[in-house]
Amino acid sequence: MFNIKVYTLSLFFLITTAFICDANLSTIEDEMQILRMFYQEKELVISATRHPKSVSQVAENITVITAKEIERMNAHTISEVLDRVPGIFLRGFNHDFGSPALMTIQGSNERNIRVLLDGITWNQLANNSPETISIPVGIVRRIEIIKGPASSAWGSSLGGVVNIITKSAGDTKIPSGTVQASFGERDTRDYRAEVSGLAGPVGCYLFGARQKSDGLRNSRHFDNNSFFSKFRIPVSKKINAIISMGYTEPETDFGENFSGKMNTRTFHSKALIEARLNDNLDFSIAAYHFKQKSVLSFHNTESRYKYDDQTIGGNATIVWSNQYHTAVLGFDIDHGELGQTEKYSVPNFSQTSKTDPDIKKWALYANDTIIIKDLSITPGFRYDYNSLTGSFISPSIGATYQIGKESILRGSVARGFTIPPLPYVSGGSLTYEQNRSLDSEEIWSYQGGFETAAAKYLWIKTTYFFHNLHKELRPPTIGQPRFTNHGKTRRQGIEIEVQTIPFYNFTCFAGFSYAHINSSEESGSPNMYTYDLSIKYDDKKTFHAELFGQYTWWNIEDRASLDSHYNTFIWDLNITKKLDFKTKVSSEIFFTAHNIFNGSQYVQMDRENPQRWVEAGLRIHF
Repeated sequence: MFNIKVYTLSLFFLITTAFICDANLSTIEDEMQILRMFYQEKELVISATRHPKSVSQVAENITVITAKEIERMNAHTISEVLDRVPGIFLRGFNHDFGSPALMTIQGSNERNIRVLLDGITWNQLANNSPETISIPVGIVRRIEIIKGPASSAWGSSLGGVVNIITKSAGDTKIPSGTVQASFGERDTRDYRAEVSGLAGPVGCYLFGARQKSDGLRNSRHFDNNSFFSKFRIPVSKKINAIISMGYTEPETDFGENFSGKMNTRTFHSKALIEARLNDNLDFSIAAYHFKQKSVLSFHNTESRYKYDDQTIGGNATIVWSNQYHTAVLGFDIDHGELGQTEKYSVPNFSQTSKTDPDIKKWALYANDTIIIKDLSITPGFRYDYNSLTGSFISPSIGATYQIGKESILRGSVARGFTIPPLPYVSGGSLTYEQNRSLDSEEIWSYQGGFETAAAKYLWIKTTYFFHNLHKELRPPTIGQPRFTNHGKTRRQGIEIEVQTIPFYNFTCFAGFSYAHINSSEESGSPNMYTYDLSIKYDDKKTFHAELFGQYTWWNIEDRASLDSHYNTFIWDLNITKKLDFKTKVSSEIFFTAHNIFNGSQYVQMDRENPQRWVEAGLRIHF
């Protein structure tokens, strides 16, 4: 059962923190507008139904992070950004420069989260893990996170969806852009440049970046080059073609304790046509190609694991809307292939496995957003078919009710699924055999909560969730060398976020997330929770500063054998100062002190986080 004691203490902690910050609040009415921005009509999100809709009509538990917020964080990776979101738990993330990480949402398994970049699935076919180190954080316009199953819109995603949307092609004749460079300890460097504008009638966006570090701890080297481009071509007044292409090549050395490194090469491209057929009807069709090669090798042996992913797919969507309805009908199709070569080698023994399984998928989905005064109802339905586990039906229904101008009630019920990783079903590996009878994991999810600015000076958001998972995958054991479906897990918990309006240019934020996991297996992590705290200062002109701290509890049962340490907050300080040169070019210097109190937060000895380290840089907007 849900731990009421933990919830009560945490709620008291968050509200007390917020009211301490509230001691000298201004009562100026126009500052209340800052809170109302969380659900004003002009703020649109696309992830819930795959078509832009007002955030006040979104029944799902969703978090949105903008490019401006990412810039203020001085973030180098997507993982650094996601680490600040209540409800997301990062595994393997050690706060290092270029640190790889896998994520869970509300206590789910990593394979249950689907990461998308402009609609292209980023999960690896070998294990369904959504590694984001190959996505340059500088190209991100916004990140939309759905916590809980999103299968009625996106298919295989019973844990949630992280939808990363890239920056738009330019629409002005005079080019604009940003040049940025930062330098930190251990030869840590991050160079970026982007430019957007019109080349004749064609809108363009170009991005390039170079990242490097000698390793902040235990010789964990990191090296990455990335490039991204996007072009918008006007076919007619009502039709646009958008073409994008990107390439990254991160190389991560896991250091002297792990004695291995990962090389990844990722290429992706997409062509999209958007058409406004009439005032009520929109149509889009897209095709994409995703190719990723990952090689894990070890310094002292000849062991080597190579995974070559390739997916070709497309989708089409038609949207009909009027004053009361926004109906979406869509079709997805893709074909994924995995070339998997694994070699395990130690003195006097060597073993190699080569497989090349593939998967074909298609799906039909439909949803509607029905507006009845202050009530918004969103029914959804999706039919998926894949060549490994067959068909699955994902219904959902959600509703929001707006109480006055400052409060919204939300609730949703959804059925979701996740397809097993490709080699689990077809191909196998060195450590397990294929299991052709594996089925998709299934979940029924119930979430409800409210969001309000009715409390004086405060914005408050609370969500309760209950997820009932069936057919959970269990790993191979002695005598059973295959993955099997025989597990059941219940996950329930709560998320709370509290934020004040600015007072003397200060803003306070406190977030808490808790997940209690009741598994049919005796081992596991029954409780996980995080605290997020921040104090920001912004004079709206030339100076911005933020102190952010996070505490994470994974509750790993064998902490002693893994030598885990995570009993302190990790605090980071970001400072940005604009330089006034009386020109059209805007310049600013920024400074970040990471882990300023030398906290420890890691789950394994070979993944110790760095102690305090600092960096500084210059950013020029033109």
